[in-house]
Amino acid sequence: MPENTENRIRHTPLIAVETENLSRTEWLDYRRQGVGGSDVAGIMGISPFRTARDIYYDKLGIAPVEDEPENWVALEMGNLLEDLVARIFRKKSGLGIYQIKKMFRHPLYPFMLADVDYFVTLPDGTTAILEIKTTNYNATDNWWQDGRETVPVYYEVQGRHYMAVMDIDRVFFCCLYGNTEDETIIRTIGRDMAYEQEMIYLEQSFWENHVLAKVPPPYTEGGLQIMESVQRYCGPADTKAPVLELGMDMTAALMRYLQLQEEKKNAEKHSEELERELQQTKAILIAEMGTSCTAQCRKDGIRYTLTYNPVRKPGVDKNNLSRLKLQYPEIYEQFVTVSEYRRFHVKASAEEAA
Repeated sequence: MPENTENRIRHTPLIAVETENLSRTEWLDYRRQGVGGSDVAGIMGISPFRTARDIYYDKLGIAPVEDEPENWVALEMGNLLEDLVARIFRKKSGLGIYQIKKMFRHPLYPFMLADVDYFVTLPDGTTAILEIKTTNYNATDNWWQDGRETVPVYYEVQGRHYMAVMDIDRVFFCCLYGNTEDETIIRTIGRDMAYEQEMIYLEQSFWENHVLAKVPPPYTEGGLQIMESVQRYCGPADTKAPVLELGMDMTAALMRYLQLQEEKKNAEKHSEELERELQQTKAILIAEMGTSCTAQCRKDGIRYTLTYNPVRKPGVDKNNLSRLKLQYPEIYEQFVTVSEYRRFHVKASAEEAA
């Protein structure tokens, strides 16, 4: 639910530029003049798509060596389907939607920009924001958390950024993940002023301490994401490049890497030793059981039940086996073979008082 805003001073966002007649290049140039909604997750280190360093380079107009992102098809599909998803939202929600072809700027924090997909007219006459998203079926889990409806955090902060710039208290997300209108997720979140102030602080720090100061932000993301960022902006290796002398900070990083490498090696060795002992102990127990499927013992008031049950499965590919059984049941019964293995399991339960 939106936070109570009765005692809060409202503001009217400034118009940075009319966008309807802008070319893609012109639009990107204006967008580089501040922090946009899709930049926030990267700045906060929670984006699965871009690092803070990527955004820093973009704001300075430093183009990547590898210009075309790997997910360019998904990005294009998102743009192409935007109007369609908006129509689905309008049909499912019954709410009126409209666009304003303008880029807005926060009057108090001029580095904060907003180019909103759609606006929504609510029954009480107030306005909300609508953000359009597309994804694939495998990514729909990101819209649930512990069985509850949620918004992926990297989209949530985008919506909160737009609410802050526009001084609007509600944002809807409509995400299409299939090819029917029923394969659509609709979520809504309200204003959280404490979260918003922390977000603005991080955005301001990024803009002033890195973009304006021309100081690259440190890499803090996961290793794979960092390496992908480096690849984008450095490109292929240069075998003729001079040897790089590492400074104190990177020398310390190298020492830490070697330490972690050694710790990993020792942990793997210990894990292998544990696995060998585990398998040996398991085999001794199985040998004691012989053909029995169940064994038990008691210790310190706990009853331990050990099972080593046979698990039988057909020796034919599952799909082909089902087809064979349905279409040729006589042949199935005549030729199918069944293999068997046994599953080892231990269960502990408290002893009942005598």
